[in-house]
Amino acid sequence: MYPKGEWNWLKGGIALAAVAVAAFLLIKPIGVSTQFAVVDTMIWKLVDPDIVQIKEENGKTVYSSPNAYINKSNAAYARAADNPINYGLIFVLAMIGGAALSMLTGGPKPSDEERKVPEGFKRYFGYKPALRYTLAFAGGVLTLYGARLAGGCTSGHMISGISQTAVSSLLFAAGVFATAIPLAIWLYRKRGGNQ
Repeated sequence: MYPKGEWNWLKGGIALAAVAVAAFLLIKPIGVSTQFAVVDTMIWKLVDPDIVQIKEENGKTVYSSPNAYINKSNAAYARAADNPINYGLIFVLAMIGGAALSMLTGGPKPSDEERKVPEGFKRYFGYKPALRYTLAFAGGVLTLYGARLAGGCTSGHMISGISQTAVSSLLFAAGVFATAIPLAIWLYRKRGGNQ
């Protein structure tokens, strides 16, 4: 049923749960989208060093920023941008490294054509690499923008937040499914594809 090298939903779910529990016990709950805001702040700091302001008060280092978004939560993004080797950055790099390791050690290897336009996309929209890349990029931008508006991404809300029974995460998940399911039905049925 699954291509050689791919895990079924049960193995994947157990592995994800193990990683989530390990993260809870060893460091902190899983979350990824915040790191993109931190990387943006790091890049901004290269162009404008004053975006992250540091001063000493009563023997403590205090971070601030003239930008309200970077300054929220006691300037958490400013602090993380000034100390980039942190859990969030390591976690994101480990995800990239894990995907590379999976590929190198026998994970699924799509053909060049499948990599450009996956079978599911081709079935509904035809072989249109430019359209696929455009939609993937636009979807990524909208997803990240929505994640920052919601104060967390699917990993932060749906894996970590729901497991902690956070109300905001339950609302986030309800919003994701209430939007995604009707959109998928409309988008794919319109093209004759509900197989």
